[in-house]
Amino acid sequence: MKTLVLACAILLLSGCTSSQAQPKLPYNAWYIGVFAPEHMEVWVESVDVIDRRGLAYERVSGGVPSYTGKVVGWPKHPAGGAGKDLPGIDLPEIVFVRWQSFVEPQTYNVRINIPEWVRKEMLKPQRGYCHFQGKWLDGQFRKDITIGLAPGGIAKAWVGGPCLQSIEIGRFKAAVSKLGPSLGQNEGRYAYPLSDKAKAYVEQHGVPYGSW
Repeated sequence: MKTLVLACAILLLSGCTSSQAQPKLPYNAWYIGVFAPEHMEVWVESVDVIDRRGLAYERVSGGVPSYTGKVVGWPKHPAGGAGKDLPGIDLPEIVFVRWQSFVEPQTYNVRINIPEWVRKEMLKPQRGYCHFQGKWLDGQFRKDITIGLAPGGIAKAWVGGPCLQSIEIGRFKAAVSKLGPSLGQNEGRYAYPLSDKAKAYVEQHGVPYGSW
């Protein structure tokens, strides 16, 4: 990952670097994950983060998301998703996601502004019930940012933790990328064709726009 000063971060340019002290957080890293509704297949080209220090980090995550097992709507308390822990990165100020939606097909860019209340929530120790241990534990944190991506350029974000319920951050409408897939560097080709299973579902049931 390249660390950029804010002047470079706005355009997410490479080549402008800055070394910074380790952020002071009550845990080693926060997590960012991405998922999509079942059969609504996507490829995440890039997840970029600007943290609260004004530093930008390009391509902190990407690739194949996890899928919810549900086509219509979102899970009640989504958490995790396919992604990464982000050690050395302070709490998020802005998250950018660029992804390919295969069922349309279309390429989208979305900017997700993270409100101050979310960062405060991420720093607040809480008591939570951990199902995998079968007991209540103190000192739990909502340190996971989960982003759902759906056809029509819909993105939704939550903050949560392994032993805590997720809280919705907001629903966001992405812009269509003028450059197309792979920033126009792949002759308009998408990363993968829609799978036979997803194609059969869409042909039979259509895409449930408006449910996300």
